[in-house]
Amino acid sequence: MTAPRRIPNALSIAGVDPSGGAGVLADVKAMSALGAYGCAVIAALTAQNTRGVSGISPVPPAFVGEQIDTLFADVRIDAVKIGMVGQEPVIRVVAEKLARWTPAHVVLDPVMVAKSGDLLLERSAVGAMRESLLPQATLLTPNLPEAGVLLEERPVETLKEMRRVAERLRNKMAYSGHRWVMVKGGHLPGDETIDLLHDGDRMIELPGRRIETANTHGTGCTLSAALAALLPQLDDVPEAARRAKAYLTEAIRHAERLDVGEGHGPVHHFHAWW
Repeated sequence: MTAPRRIPNALSIAGVDPSGGAGVLADVKAMSALGAYGCAVIAALTAQNTRGVSGISPVPPAFVGEQIDTLFADVRIDAVKIGMVGQEPVIRVVAEKLARWTPAHVVLDPVMVAKSGDLLLERSAVGAMRESLLPQATLLTPNLPEAGVLLEERPVETLKEMRRVAERLRNKMAYSGHRWVMVKGGHLPGDETIDLLHDGDRMIELPGRRIETANTHGTGCTLSAALAALLPQLDDVPEAARRAKAYLTEAIRHAERLDVGEGHGPVHHFHAWW
């Protein structure tokens, strides 16, 4: 008799978007849709909707740390996704706690700017992210503007430049263990949306086609959460990346079925069920 499949527990450490399109609410939806049990540690509070962010309130760093310690002390966490962490003190606490608990998979989505253009990461915190979180990530998922900020250079505009950026970002990650960077090409011009997956040796192209829609709020959050849900189940980064991208593509394709807000609407996390 085959033993039942163990459902992985995936944790999102991120901010709260009250509209549910991004942040921990979107992350838990994506994790649930892909067969994982979603947990969340709140690292920041926002007042936002599909049209923009009207306010950000930090969570005390010590309380962020208490949330992490309390959760890990009781719940087996198979993968962690880090999203909006907002401030340097919070980043350093998250890094300290992850170093203590050493989860097997850490997906770092360096959230810096909302779809509306509002800043979600203080400029002074970028250095702390590079120094303390990047070395602990097993998979880094920047878009092209975020990659430019992490490398302190302009965003790239071609696939050839993306390859160089992927190599440089991978070199900034820890050398121990198997580490990957997934540079997302959604900001490239044209109809194709090619992402690059690189582990220091292989450079894997993940092709895609652009879907014309305004409902793309939370796409980065959803992709990184999907990866955190899939990695413990597959233990194969390229396959997890392919499946996560395919899931996101269909979530975008079916987003028009939802009616949430008047701006950049959310993707449809439960498109396969509703």
